Amino acid sequence: MTRREVVPPPSWASPVEKFLMHLSRSGSPKPTMTIRSYHLRRFARDCGVEPWAVDASDLLEHIDRHKWAPATVKTFRSTMREFYRWAESEELTDRNPAARLPRVRTRPGRPRPAADEALDAALERSDPRTQLMLRLAANLGLRCREIARVHSSDLEHDGIGWTLYVHGKGDRTRRVPLPDELALRLIEHGGWIFPGQEDGHLSAAYVSKLISKALPGATAHQLRHRFATLAYQRGGRDIRAVQELLGHASIATTQVYTGVEFSALRRAASAVTSTTSALAEEVA
Repeated sequence: MTRREVVPPPSWASPVEKFLMHLSRSGSPKPTMTIRSYHLRRFARDCGVEPWAVDASDLLEHIDRHKWAPATVKTFRSTMREFYRWAESEELTDRNPAARLPRVRTRPGRPRPAADEALDAALERSDPRTQLMLRLAANLGLRCREIARVHSSDLEHDGIGWTLYVHGKGDRTRRVPLPDELALRLIEHGGWIFPGQEDGHLSAAYVSKLISKALPGATAHQLRHRFATLAYQRGGRDIRAVQELLGHASIATTQVYTGVEFSALRRAASAVTSTTSALAEEVA
């Protein structure tokens, strides 16, 4: 059963729809609304409890039954807390059972850049459309949803070079420089670069599917990790610049994407060692 096919009981249907409308009016990104909707509908279908009769034990039982990874539990907890906070503000209930759920600790993420060999192999055997998707992910660090929405009108030349206006999460737009050769390939298309049935362009899910199918043992998101790591290591180690290129709201997120070479760790440790040795010699 897909997320869209999960149907909640009648007593949940109206509150869930009104909550999603609230999220939409608040500017929540579409992917966030999709996961919030799925969590609510699935819980409502499985729990067998009216929405305003739910208590913390119902929520915990649902979590235990599915044996989710910590990251999924954290997202579910966030969904339910936000739903019941909204319900309290609308005076639909006077309590928030999700407020009693324990905090979830997740391990810090690690960069998982796609290997150069995987990218080279994918580019060599892919059709021109998929090649262009691969390059937008690998050379510009674009997300699949951003690749799907690239339009020829998003390109601009400022007299120095080409810039692509990327439509990112939360309807935020950022500027990403791109090489002349890639810019000219995009301009040649005219209109949507990847035409499709979702508002005129392909869906993010389909872009992800094509890229993953082309990459041996890697994903589109790992190409984004690769871009971030190389941009940091070869671009003067400017973490703020990488943050802007990726469109991250928090620099902490960028740090997850940017791998640090072991040679850099060795240099940093050696610098401390040499300073300590010099101080020891002075004392002696």
